[in-house]
Amino acid sequence: MTLDTKHLTFTGRMVIVGFGSIGQGVLPLILRHIGIAKDQITIVTAEERGHAEADALGVKFINLPLTKENFVQVLEPMLGKGDFLVNLSVDVSSIALVEFCHKVGANYLDTCIEPWAGGYTDTSLTPSLRSNYALRESVLSHRATYAGGPTAVLTHGANPGLVSHFVKQALLNVARDTGVAVDTPTDRAGWGALAATLGVKVIHIAERDTQVSAVPKKVGEFVNTWSIDGFVGEGCQPAELGWGSHEKQLPPDGYRHEFGCDAAIYLMRPGASTRVRTWTPLEGPFHGFLITHSEAISIADYYTVRDGNHVTYRPTVHYAYHPCDDAVKSVHELAGKNWFMQPEQRLLMDEIVSGTDELGVLLMGHKKGAYWYGSRLTVEEARKLVPYNNATSLQVCVSVLAGIVWALENPNRGIVEPDEMDFARVLEICAPYLGQVVGAYGDWTPLQDRSRLFPEDVDQDDPWQFKNFRVV
Repeated sequence: MTLDTKHLTFTGRMVIVGFGSIGQGVLPLILRHIGIAKDQITIVTAEERGHAEADALGVKFINLPLTKENFVQVLEPMLGKGDFLVNLSVDVSSIALVEFCHKVGANYLDTCIEPWAGGYTDTSLTPSLRSNYALRESVLSHRATYAGGPTAVLTHGANPGLVSHFVKQALLNVARDTGVAVDTPTDRAGWGALAATLGVKVIHIAERDTQVSAVPKKVGEFVNTWSIDGFVGEGCQPAELGWGSHEKQLPPDGYRHEFGCDAAIYLMRPGASTRVRTWTPLEGPFHGFLITHSEAISIADYYTVRDGNHVTYRPTVHYAYHPCDDAVKSVHELAGKNWFMQPEQRLLMDEIVSGTDELGVLLMGHKKGAYWYGSRLTVEEARKLVPYNNATSLQVCVSVLAGIVWALENPNRGIVEPDEMDFARVLEICAPYLGQVVGAYGDWTPLQDRSRLFPEDVDQDDPWQFKNFRVV
């Protein structure tokens, strides 16, 4: 793959719903790598932000918020059989859009499963019912009905999305390096058996963003390198994690859901107030936020091995995220205001002066201990590669592009999660835009240097217990 490869030609219409940092960053990639005319694309978004960028690229821009009441009326004239809806919005129900696309025959992709506005913090719902687990179960309940219909790719950004493909490549790398002879699995059972054979107990989506702005965060301002509404929304949801078969006991504030696949649990606290220990090769050990993400549930579910109804293997899976330092300060201030958003928001783009987004998967418990595999992308590289991007946004945007290409190459697949896609094809498309793609082993465990200053309640017998990762 090169920076000028045309992966395919698309003759239908494409509607991009939402045009924040990811929409603005992915549009140049679509025009560069898909044979599509500018007049085939329409942007429908709730804000004026991005209008100048759309005009510069010659793409139609409509500032019109989609609601429960108007979305069918707005979208129906724009989409029909063989067309494509790219959902990059917040506060627009993914489930409603998937249902609409199935009815009209259009393909679909999103980067997360969104509820209608207010759904993440609707206190009339139990924490279980306002979780990503519940949103995922709701959309997957339509899978049988939509089978054989237009392809609807769920949750295909960087994470969730790209990281699911990193996991498969990482498993093959660990197998090679530990002397486990294996052909590349071709189905869910084969991948689950490989992870179980290798003894992978825990998978972190371990990310450290070191991008720095020339303009420091102000009091009363939320600063981030990607969607602020998206980050705050998921940060206020319950912390969620795929729950491994090796775990000895639930956390004191941990609960199982009373429905669905039972692959995950939730904690009775927001993800943005829950920290865990993790590791990346550049940063070393650090504390990350256990922000809920769909991949924590889908990966744990995908790699589950059963003997009848009994689960014999499942890894613990969750996000462990250290955003840019100004975002950490913003989260601290947000928590102090009892999760009411600051009056000002600033998305970092042109004012970033340096930094790297180190995003990958950390596989732990196998013979070599810990293995991180992922992308190291600097802001300087991102800017050279694609307009309207920083390091964080480009990792998302190129995965959106890859998901669109895969969906067009694989029509009529119904509802599809990233774990069910061709990982090699997705990584091939993404590779030119990921900076350094690195695999690195480490001897780190969450017990390293513990109890040095004060005694701690840890499980010395099994370093890979969630109890040892959690910061209390």
